[in-house]
This record gives sequence, structure tokens and C-alpha cells, in this order.
Amino acid sequence: MKLSELRAILPESETHGDTAVSIENLACDSRAVQPGTLYFALRGVQADGHRYIEQAVTNGAAAVVLEDVQYAPSGIPWIAVADGRATMGRIAAYFNNDPTAQLPLVGITGTNGKTTTTYLIEAILAAAGQPAAVLGTICYRFGTTTIQASHTTPESIELQRALRLLKDEGARAFVMEVSSHALEQKRADGCHFDVGIFSNLTRDHLDYHGTMEQYLDAKCRLFSELLRPTAIKQRRRAVINLDDPYGEVIAGRAACPVITFGINGHCNVRPINVSSTDAGISATLITPAGELHFSSKLLGRFNLANILAAAAAGIALELPLQAIKHGIEQHTTVPGRMERVENRHGVICLVDYAHTGDALENVLATIKEIATARIITVFGCGGDRDNGKRPIMGKIAAAMSDLAIVTSDNPRTEDPLVILEQVKAGITAIHTALQREGSSDGGVIREYSADELTDGFSDKGFVVMENRWDAIRCAIHLARPGDIVLLAGKGHEDYQIIGTAKYHFDDREEAAAAFLEKGA
Repeated sequence: MKLSELRAILPESETHGDTAVSIENLACDSRAVQPGTLYFALRGVQADGHRYIEQAVTNGAAAVVLEDVQYAPSGIPWIAVADGRATMGRIAAYFNNDPTAQLPLVGITGTNGKTTTTYLIEAILAAAGQPAAVLGTICYRFGTTTIQASHTTPESIELQRALRLLKDEGARAFVMEVSSHALEQKRADGCHFDVGIFSNLTRDHLDYHGTMEQYLDAKCRLFSELLRPTAIKQRRRAVINLDDPYGEVIAGRAACPVITFGINGHCNVRPINVSSTDAGISATLITPAGELHFSSKLLGRFNLANILAAAAAGIALELPLQAIKHGIEQHTTVPGRMERVENRHGVICLVDYAHTGDALENVLATIKEIATARIITVFGCGGDRDNGKRPIMGKIAAAMSDLAIVTSDNPRTEDPLVILEQVKAGITAIHTALQREGSSDGGVIREYSADELTDGFSDKGFVVMENRWDAIRCAIHLARPGDIVLLAGKGHEDYQIIGTAKYHFDDREEAAAAFLEKGA
């Protein structure tokens, strides 16, 4: 399309040059610029796109959108705007024929539970006759079409292109995870949300956001700005978890009517007669549209919260109760979320993406509810990320497991041994506290060496093993029939990042191989 057509949707901008030029492509990375590309010069965390305008022009940019006119190019048209990221979202949507303008779009934000909830909503929409595309941490997909996920929520150019493709493939609704990074960086601007869901807010990403208040503010954008009724979509709803202490705050900032959910309290969507066993969850849901009873194969209290969120989204979309019930009951598992690794040794082996203190605590609390023998937990913390959560996760894993095996996750450019020491600090804090309380055995969290575990273990404790391959095999070797082994942190990921290199590594594959090596 012509630059003039794109310029028409930007009333508050300054244009220089010939707007009759044809725009064939959009890019915010100068390396991706080809002839006919509209280049967006954005200020990023690590680089300023204005400094790459000359390179974009050399590569064939047809025009440039920028914020700082001192970098304005000569020889090609340019548009000066106050907010380059918001502008890019609007133009990317328009350039791709506004894929979410006419179809339902549900966005979910929160620290934990987003992926499982998107899968549940997908099943509910399918039962209602509205096949949905899902965009999130694992991938962006619809039917047989799968697009590899670069980020949970990608840059708006990539996001709108994916939405257009999935719509063209036949999607009649969209369900997407909306990360805090994406909200702050306005990657979802240009999306027309019908429903926004808040799942929870616990410590994570403080390496980026700095404080919990700033993290909260980023999440709030979905509800205070992107859910504001417009001429395109006047009926919008916020679905808020009131079990979370931040729920009331977000509900108070919402720019549209709110539907609340929660296990505790008098929420709009809440459960009664709950039964939770190793076979799954059953309950009756009280909703504004009536009551419904369901039985799900998902495990634990945190998955009950995910089910409530999905059911509340169905109510917000005015879907039939029968479709909500059917969708909940048809959904069985999500890759890397309490995913079982089958074996012939009588061991329950679960792989889960839990990589925050709250997520790890929720998973282990569920496991303790169903455990009949020992719990062995393998986990680590990623490098170049919030280091404040490392001792927290160490404390939780050691306190709630019979044996915690502390190992590497994605160390990235950090020294793995430094990360492990920071995790270990949370465990030794428990030991010290028990000693001060006068525990008769001097503390019940014993540190093992790898050699000491050759013949098994009897005391509650932990071991530090840098190599994740070794850690998984140690856990499987030690596991006896009836034990539960939790491999936490990586979930669906099939890689490990060491330094700046990415290597193939899949906890599920490694656990399956370790069981085979264990023998009969």
C-alpha cells in the first residue's frame, strides 16, 4: 500500500517527503530491511534504532518512522511521531488488514498459569463452534499451522503478521498470552481485545521492571488502556483473579466492566463441592449464567484457578455453559505443564515449566497432596535474569521435597556456579533457622555430595550438581516405586542456553532415556 494510506491513520504526526511511495514490508530491525520496507526507528533496551537509519536506507528502506528528527534521513520520506512503538502497532495491524477487528480476542497476563489457561479457553471456544488460534510461550498455532515463538508476545510487526496468517488459515477467534515486557513495550498495541484476564502477580522479571510496582503497572496496561471500549469493539470485559492480592488493584483500574473469579470469597465465578485427587479435579462452578459441574484431569489448586479463569472468560464472551463444561473436560494436558514421563518403574515423573518461587510452590503443594512416598525435585534458575528469586526457589524446593537437586537451567552468560551458590543460600538459611530453634539433629536439611547418593538417601536434604544431564539421571536413579520426581524450570523448552549458544536439551527426553538406562 502507499505511505499516504498509512499516514492517514496517524493524525498526530509530521511528514516529510513523497508519501506516494509504495510500502511492501515493515521492519524495526535494519538488518531485515529490504527494498520497499517502512523502517521503524525504535529506542530499545540495548540499542537505539535511530542510529541504524542510515543502514536501513542503504538496505533499501522506502520510508522511515522516527521520534527524533535530528536523525531524519535525506532522499526518502519520513514520518515523525511521539511514540514509535504505539505507532508501529497501529500501522502493523492496518497493514495486515486488522485481523482482530472482527474476531474475538482473549488476552491473558500474569506471572503464572497463562499457557494452561489459553489451552483451556481454546477448548471452550472449539466446543462453542469458534475454532481459535493460540499464541503464547510454546508457539503460535492453529490447526496444522505452527509458527515458532520468538517471544511469548512478539514485536507488533511479527504479531500482526502471525494473526493475519492464522486468520487466513481459518481461525475464528484468538487466544494469546500477553507478557509484561510486551505491554510495557506496546507490542500488543493494535490488537482489539474483547476479554483481558489477570491470573496472578508474583516476583519475576524484576531484572527488567526493577520493582513490583513497575511490574504491576506494566500488567495494568492491558486493563486500563487496551480494554478501553472503542468504536470497533464497544463491549469489552476484564476477568480478574481476586484470590491474588493485586486483583483488587487491577480491577479498580479497569476501563471496562469486570468479572471476578476466585477459589475464596464471593466472586462472580467460584467453585463449590471441590474434590482434588491424583485423578484430577471435580467441582461445581457458580457463575452469573448459572451453575455447571465439571470433572477435569488437571491436578491441583493452581489448575483449579486456571479452570476458573477460563470459565470466567467463557462467561465474558457469553458462550453457552455446556460449551464451557465440555471444553474444561476435554482438555487434558499442556506440553511441559505437569507433563508425565511414562516409565515401567512405578515412578511418577512430572516435567513442569515452574521457574518462579510461586509457581514452584504451587506445583510442589499439588504434588504433596497426592504423594504417597518421597518427592525428588530437580530445578535451577536462569542466568541473566532476576537473581533475587534464586534463594526463594532454593528455600521452597528444599522445604517441600525429600531431596532437592539444585542444577543449571539456562545459565546464559553468568557463571553457573555463582547461580547455584545463590540458590543454595536459600536452603542453608532453613538449616540455620532450624539450628537456632534447637532442632535435636542440628537441622534437618542435609547437604549431600554426589558420591554420597550412590546408594540412595535416607535424610531430607539437597545436593548441588551443575550438569543438568547428571542431575536428571541422579534423580531417576534414586527414585523408587511410588516416588514422585519433579523436573522443574524448563518444561516445554527443548534447549539449554550456555553462554550465548543454544544446545538441544529436553527434560522429557532426558528423563525417558534415564528410565531406560535404569533397566528393568
